[in-house]
Amino acid sequence: MTTPIQTGLLAYGMSGQIFQAPFLSAHPGFTLRAVVERSQKRVQQRYPEVSSYDTVDALLADSDIELVVVNTPNDTHVALARQALQAGKHVLLEKPVATNVAEAESLWQLARSVNRQIFAYQNRRWDSDFQLVRQVVESGQLGPLVEVTFRFDRYKLPLHHKVFKETPGLPGSGLLFDLGPHIIDQALSLFGRPQHSRLTLGSFRPGSQVNDYFQLQLLYPKGPLVTLVSGLVIAQPLPSFVLHGTQGSFSKTRADVQEAQLGEGMSPLDAAYGLEPTDQAGQLTLVANDGQKTTALLPAPKGDYMHLFEAVYQALRHGVPYPIREEHIIWQLQALAEPGEQWQMSR
Repeated sequence: MTTPIQTGLLAYGMSGQIFQAPFLSAHPGFTLRAVVERSQKRVQQRYPEVSSYDTVDALLADSDIELVVVNTPNDTHVALARQALQAGKHVLLEKPVATNVAEAESLWQLARSVNRQIFAYQNRRWDSDFQLVRQVVESGQLGPLVEVTFRFDRYKLPLHHKVFKETPGLPGSGLLFDLGPHIIDQALSLFGRPQHSRLTLGSFRPGSQVNDYFQLQLLYPKGPLVTLVSGLVIAQPLPSFVLHGTQGSFSKTRADVQEAQLGEGMSPLDAAYGLEPTDQAGQLTLVANDGQKTTALLPAPKGDYMHLFEAVYQALRHGVPYPIREEHIIWQLQALAEPGEQWQMSR
């Protein structure tokens, strides 16, 4: 049996408590060794064996730590990832990995120069609803795709209590770099690099100084037209996944339950973990050669973010290529930070 990967978390807020620690604790290939807690010391209430450091420097000085999870505010990601690499650690880096292409390229160059690896934390490739979308696309049942829309709708008029999300001019602030990396990674993992992109940004909440709405279109020479939409002023969410092809259509609500279950303390090893409610099935409509339509309800497979941690483990211990590659992040940032066209709206 291989030695578990000794891992440190740079923060133990919502992300550390929900998206990181439960998996590092449950996966036998990892040991959650330490976290950084600058003020409130909470980690030992749930994980009594875990050390709590006051500073990032102190955690990075722990020679037993092999992998560091950078799960801090967006504008700190690049600097802390660079610091961890220079300290000889591998890095699991939450989205956004960076806020421009040059930053991302410099991180991977540094990783190669110190013989360490960077892993982009794009967990929503393993959402239950998106797993069903992938199955439908890869089945070819819809025929050549014409139009695809992914949405991440919310209704949250009050400004966020996390200042870094609402500060204009701060790298990574605004909705585009908050939810954008989720749905653009999903799209790129299915359709690859677009030839062109068009970005529309909006700011509509009272008092908002950052974007709280975006529409990003990805254009492919032979289709489909991929439209990615997210807003904080959407009172009645539309279906989150809509696909139209020459032989049919598919729609699905966003119904992955993992975040809610983890927030309630459910272990990712629980048999009920990641299972959507049965009434949230996707709807597949196919058109036969004679024009007859048939409609079927498709249940989603189990969602499971543990697959991301298994991929990190396999990469570090067995040299298996990590599925979220450097070029995927470069394509993502080209679309987010360097779109072919951009339009701005405001209230």
